[in-house]
Amino acid sequence: MRAYETIFILHPSLDEEAVKANVEKFKGVIENNGGEVESVDVWGRRKLAYEIAKVNEGVYTLINFKADAELPKELDRVFRITDGVIRHIIINPESK
Repeated sequence: MRAYETIFILHPSLDEEAVKANVEKFKGVIENNGGEVESVDVWGRRKLAYEIAKVNEGVYTLINFKADAELPKELDRVFRITDGVIRHIIINPESK
């Protein structure tokens, strides 16, 4: 299993419960596909560096996890089809 981290930005119009539901959804995708979540850090609402789709701020969340090489592809697919996600990135910090 490899170590990965993902940062995603949720739309600021989502209430606190919707943010928690999305975080749990993404944790579930990781855990249901054989990965293990090491840590979840919700950074909260922050100003974006530049405007994305007429939005100036978003709710940032960082998840560190371990998984096989195929899981990031599935997680990326789920990020892309989830309405509240403005941006996301999945990286392997060990591959420098």
